[in-house]
Amino acid sequence: MRRPIVLLTMVLLFLAVGVLSGAGENWPQWRGPHQNGIVDATGLPLKWSLTENIQWKTELPSWSAATPIIWGDRIFVTSPSRAEPKPAQPAQEPAQQQGRSRRRASRGPGGPELFLFCISKQEGKILWQRELDNKNQIHRKQNDATPSPVTDGKHVWIVTGTGIVAAFDMEGKQVWKKDLQQDYGPFGQNWGYASSPLLYDGSLIIEVLHGMKTDDPSYIVSLNALSGQVMWKQERPTDAQRESPDAYTTPVLLEHKGQTQIIISGADYVTGHDPGTGKEIWRASGLNPLNRPNYRVVGTPIINGDLIYAPTRKKPLLALRAGGTGDISESHLVWKYEGSGGPDVPSPICDGEYLYLVDDRGMVTCLDPQTGAVVYGPETTHEGIVSASPIISEGRMYILNEQGVTTVVATGPEFKILATSELDGSYTLASPAVSGKQIFIRTAAHLYCIGQ
Repeated sequence: MRRPIVLLTMVLLFLAVGVLSGAGENWPQWRGPHQNGIVDATGLPLKWSLTENIQWKTELPSWSAATPIIWGDRIFVTSPSRAEPKPAQPAQEPAQQQGRSRRRASRGPGGPELFLFCISKQEGKILWQRELDNKNQIHRKQNDATPSPVTDGKHVWIVTGTGIVAAFDMEGKQVWKKDLQQDYGPFGQNWGYASSPLLYDGSLIIEVLHGMKTDDPSYIVSLNALSGQVMWKQERPTDAQRESPDAYTTPVLLEHKGQTQIIISGADYVTGHDPGTGKEIWRASGLNPLNRPNYRVVGTPIINGDLIYAPTRKKPLLALRAGGTGDISESHLVWKYEGSGGPDVPSPICDGEYLYLVDDRGMVTCLDPQTGAVVYGPETTHEGIVSASPIISEGRMYILNEQGVTTVVATGPEFKILATSELDGSYTLASPAVSGKQIFIRTAAHLYCIGQ
């Protein structure tokens, strides 16, 4: 009788190991499976260089802020085509060069075409590429390949900064394609369109919050993910002024007391919406308490239990309690942070015990997520601008700057730098992605697969 029991135990252990080995394999959307940068996988490398822990690298035609999206052996990345070489410029005088470096050197948008690439995770080989549009432009710090794709393992969806929305199967066959600007009018953000789509319950949910360059209302639209048919479209009103109606955030999901809501942040408000109709359930003001005309929002909210953390342009950062209807600006405000070190572009991250803010200079501030009290910071990491949002795995926070330098900081109540790693030094805006024990970093030059 003993042998069958032993065999049964071995089978159960084998199945358990199989389930665990599959954990953390997929990175289906911007900021990962939980929409917050928290990594399920373990065993990520601590340090790397161009000659250490690089399993493969694949050349990309141009730069983009879009995060690599991963499912199984497939990685999806967007990119403009390769830019045409420019004529040689006459040499500048030293004074001119110094002034130019202080203003940051100008950067082209890449080529006019916008592509979706499918790359093998195992080999780094490009499996297929599809042209999405041919109207790519630059918008100061981004081009029209900024929104990240989203996938469910059967299809992949992408929105471009030119308004094209497209669905493909995993082999690259186009399922449907739409043009939001053709259907609903031109985008009116001052610095181009950058929001990534949200996939929920068979629907593709897209936000368009704008107003600097248009009088058209902002809106949220839900498309049937398999057909592209419009399920609903809701306007999102605001009294924000000038550039403040613009937002470059991404919708996130809130699960509260058995109900799901879509959280949208920007245009001076945080709002909760019914995913079945798009109707607004509640809204909170406070993102722009001084009613400034330039408070566009880039950082996306994150959810921690029943708390919603919503950043704005550096400060304040709001902590709102989930629930309620109508105006919850005061009734559900738990705390707000108005100190130094608040992020502008990078989104915050919370491991449940601590809330971390990484500002655009790479400075790290740690807060108590329940009270907003400062635990430490701002503390300095590697010199350079940070636009990518951080990720956390096994007590380590990975912070990637625009020169492709990653600083790994220990999580917890004490600031400690664990490692610093450099790649090719090219323009790096995209947040890292993780699959299994590998980190995927997209610079302007390459997509890197990094692992032990």
